[in-house]
Order: sequence, then C-alpha cells, then structure tokens
Amino acid sequence: MDYDVIIIGAGPGGIFSAYELRKKKPGLKVAVFEAGYSLEKRKCPIDGVKVKSCIKCQTCAIMSGFGGAGAFSDGKYNITNDFGGTLYEYIGRERALDLMRYVDDINVSHGGENTKMYSTAGTHLKKLCMQNKLSLLDASVRHLGTDINYIVLEQLYNELKDDIDFFFQTPVQKIEALQGGGYRILHKDGSAECDKCIISVGRSGSKWMETVCQDLEIDTKSNRVDIGVRVELPAVIFSDLTDELYESKIVYQTAKFEDRVRTFCMNPYGSVVNENTNGIVTVNGHSFEDPSKRTENTNFALLVAKHFSEPFRDSNGYGESIARLSNMLGGGVILQRFGDLERGRRSTEKRIAECTVHPTLAATPGDLSLVLPKRIMDGIIEMIHALDKVAPGTANDDTLLYGVEVKFYNMEVKLNERLETNHPGLFCIGDGSGVTHSLSHASASGVYVADLIAEE
Repeated sequence: MDYDVIIIGAGPGGIFSAYELRKKKPGLKVAVFEAGYSLEKRKCPIDGVKVKSCIKCQTCAIMSGFGGAGAFSDGKYNITNDFGGTLYEYIGRERALDLMRYVDDINVSHGGENTKMYSTAGTHLKKLCMQNKLSLLDASVRHLGTDINYIVLEQLYNELKDDIDFFFQTPVQKIEALQGGGYRILHKDGSAECDKCIISVGRSGSKWMETVCQDLEIDTKSNRVDIGVRVELPAVIFSDLTDELYESKIVYQTAKFEDRVRTFCMNPYGSVVNENTNGIVTVNGHSFEDPSKRTENTNFALLVAKHFSEPFRDSNGYGESIARLSNMLGGGVILQRFGDLERGRRSTEKRIAECTVHPTLAATPGDLSLVLPKRIMDGIIEMIHALDKVAPGTANDDTLLYGVEVKFYNMEVKLNERLETNHPGLFCIGDGSGVTHSLSHASASGVYVADLIAEE
C-alpha cells in the first residue's frame, strides 16, 4: 500500500483526523488530498475596488482549501448536542461533548488562548425569549474570530506538514475498492492506494459524494436544505444578546404554517461576504476578534428548513434552483431594505444609499419576494417581528436583507456506530456525511474515527 490512511478533504474533519493519527500513531503513513489551495494561497479576488463581486473562480478560495469552508468563517465552535449535527446519535451524547471539548483544548493551545468562551447557562435572555414565543438553544461557544481561526489553522498545518503528505489542488475523481481489502483513489496526477480511507469533503463536496455512493453502492437518505436571508443591522440593536452570548441560536415557529425559522451564524461587528458553491453565488458572514477590523454592523442568517418526502428527494437541487434564480435576477446576491420588502417594492440604489445602515457587501438592490417562495418569505418576516420584541429595532425599515442564503446538507450517508460505510475501512465524517453541520461536530468526528483507526 502507498499509505496506511488516506484522508480526502482538508476541512476540520480531515485536519483533526490527521492531527489525532499523528499524535496516537506517529509511525502511520498518512496522506491528505485536497481540491483547493494551501492556507497561504487561499485568496478571494474580491477587494472592493477592482473586483467588487464574485467572479466565479473555478475553485472558490472561500469554500475550498486547507481549513475547508470554515477557514474564513467566524471561527465559532459550539459545544452542544442541541444543534450542529447528530453525531451523538452514533457515538453517544457524553462522548460527543467530550470530543468537542478536546477539540476546543487543541484550538486554545494552537493560538486561541486569548479568546473567550460564551455560554447560555443562567442567562436571563432565555426567559425573555420564551415570553415572546422564541426558544433560545443551550450551548457553550468558543469564538475564535476569522483572524484567530486563521492563526490556529496555520499552527496546526505547521505542526502536521512534516509528518503528513498534503496534496493541494488535487481533487480526487474516484474511489475504488480493492479485492482483498483497501482502496485506490484516482486523482488528476495518477492514483494512490491505502488500507483505510477517510472521506471528509464538506458541503462543497456534496455532488461528488453522491457519485461515490452510487459507484460503491452505499445507501443514502435525503437530508434537508435551509433557505433564507442574511440580516444586517446596527450592532447596537443586538448588543444585549451578543455581548453576553456572542452567538444566540434562536428558534421561532410560525403561526400560519408552523415552520421553524432560526437564527444562524451570528457575526457581531462583522461583514457580509459572498460564497460560491458549485458555481452558485450565495451569501454568508464573517467577523474578527481584532477590534481594528470590526464594523458597526451585526449580521446573521434567518433560515427555514425544508424537508422533502417521496417522490421528491433532491433537497439540494431545490435550494440550488432558488439560488440560481437570485443569481439570474441580481447577477449574484440581491440586497433589499426590510421596509421595501414589507411595502411590496424593490430596493433601488438610491434607497440603499439613503439607508441609515451601510451595507458591508456590494450587492444588487432588488426584490427578494421575486426569488423566495411566499411561505419562506412570510416566515422570515414573522421571525423579524418576533425578534423585534427581544431586540427592539430589528424590524426597522432600514434593516438590510441579503439573499439568498442557502445551507446545503449532504444526503445522509448510511453509517454504522464507527462512522464507517458498508465497506470496511471506508469512513465518512464531517459535513460531507450529512451527520455533522458545524465546525465542532465535524472536528469531533475526525478525532473519533482517527482514534478507532489508531486502536487497530
């Protein structure tokens, strides 16, 4: 065999698999194949001057490369089983939490020692939310920030690079099961063989993962897709929540359809950014730990989860069609004032220029009601008015909405309690498995599988 273990994908799951294998079994020969760039080469061309919007690079530097889609995220590691995935269903609640705390210890010891751990424990805001038909989910969250998150990844890579073979800009095209055991991976420069293989391709590898499951006859089941908008408003409006909790996961059930709308990826004093997933431009948010890089705004997503049953199973295809419609109408991301949305009119450049909230992302003024289905749009409007009761000012006319934001979830791969497919020694971890939906859960799943391999 060329390698004892091959890891496909250098996102959080892949990185922590490699870290743990090196720590527990330093003699193992391990390789990591990654479709994107190494960390120092991951540069988005959008500079706000010469390049103001997404130019649809062949490999998105925001979504792919060492660190995965989380490399330039806000660096929030939520330690909880209440959201972020269903890893606990496979390995148990206490084991999942222990692994997330272990990951936090590693992050703290690799550059995150001066960052803060926030917690919902004992907060009065939980009662305030309940009094207004909102649910505040329990969690402890380590906020690294986009800048400190980069430092942590940099230190982890420097520690691993001399003992682990990294192959960047080397997308894996196919996985073949070998007779007698082991696997061969085919890539643009040839092939490599291994005894055990860990797949950790993240959300951006969803389409590729589908082909792997078809080729190797691995059972899957349809997952959900989350569709919504990113809200941007003055940071002071949400400061009571963000100063105490940093990120608050708040859920609301709509009155008419009983759909669940939730806040996601809250970025105090942050910026709204583009994302390119499979050629589709969507929106996300970042924020920094360094005070000099902060803005006057806070942004967060409002998402509605959609599950589908037979005969329709392509939840990601549904989300993609909505995102493509937004790209078609706006040339990318669409921006609208909340007041314009409620009045049934599109936003214009003039109205945005006169807005008291200054947008942090250059986007096309337009009308989101022409893009999002009415049921989802009604739920988002209801949620904004509900949030206005706990954070007065949320429903102001000048609150900005960027669309669309879509969180694609891989179809859920059928795995056993070892996170192993029906092929012995072929593991699937992280967001690419459909089991995890967060940095902390994905990282924990990587440690878990690496420990199993090390024990053997």
